[in-house]
Amino acid sequence: MSAPALLAVSHGTSSPEGQDAVARLVAGVGDTLPGSAVAGGFVDVQQPDVPVSLSSLADGVPAVVVPLLLSAGYHVHVDLRREIASDQSRDTVLAPALGPDDRLVAVLAQRLREVGLRPNDRIVLAAAGSSDARAVADCREMGRRLAAALGRPVNVGFLSAATPRLPDAVAMVRAVHPLSRVVVSTYLLAPGYFADLVGDAGADVVTAPLLIAGEAPPTELVDIVVDRYDAACRAALAQEVVAA
Repeated sequence: MSAPALLAVSHGTSSPEGQDAVARLVAGVGDTLPGSAVAGGFVDVQQPDVPVSLSSLADGVPAVVVPLLLSAGYHVHVDLRREIASDQSRDTVLAPALGPDDRLVAVLAQRLREVGLRPNDRIVLAAAGSSDARAVADCREMGRRLAAALGRPVNVGFLSAATPRLPDAVAMVRAVHPLSRVVVSTYLLAPGYFADLVGDAGADVVTAPLLIAGEAPPTELVDIVVDRYDAACRAALAQEVVAA
């Protein structure tokens, strides 16, 4: 049997820089899995969407959909599950989202070092936000993990659908620590609309997102995608063994 194809599904963006950064991540995953078909797809904004992406795979080849999403919100729990269920041409399984994961913490810490984090800086983690409480909890967990890794407090602010909103979180931290810089750690996958909002939230310093246009993706991110794929493949094989 052929190895399952890996369909890496991101949100999609109209930003050329964001498109480039995500494409480099998908290419990096493909380079790491030369024996498997690796393709990209999108749940919003860009094409091809998930049904088209699945239909483009070789007939009958099983597939693993890996969400290139940092937490499991509506897109994972509803959109992707519905779109996978509608494809009757192959066995397709859905892997977990990329976060929470300590390897993402490592990339966030690296981005903070790149902007010259100082001992007395105050950090706010900027997350996209979601109406799904599970996704919001995932983002808060990443804030706790980053705080533990850095040995200093980390507040969390959201760009949509959850509170506190990022500008409010930045203002609150500045009010409590008026002599410190407020540094926003951008917990977003790639450049785009939300990353632009982070820059307008009033912080003194803002880090780049996890992926940067024109640069190779961090090894940690490639490894997470590959691990999500491998774990889904093992789980699917175990189910086949039990069913047999």
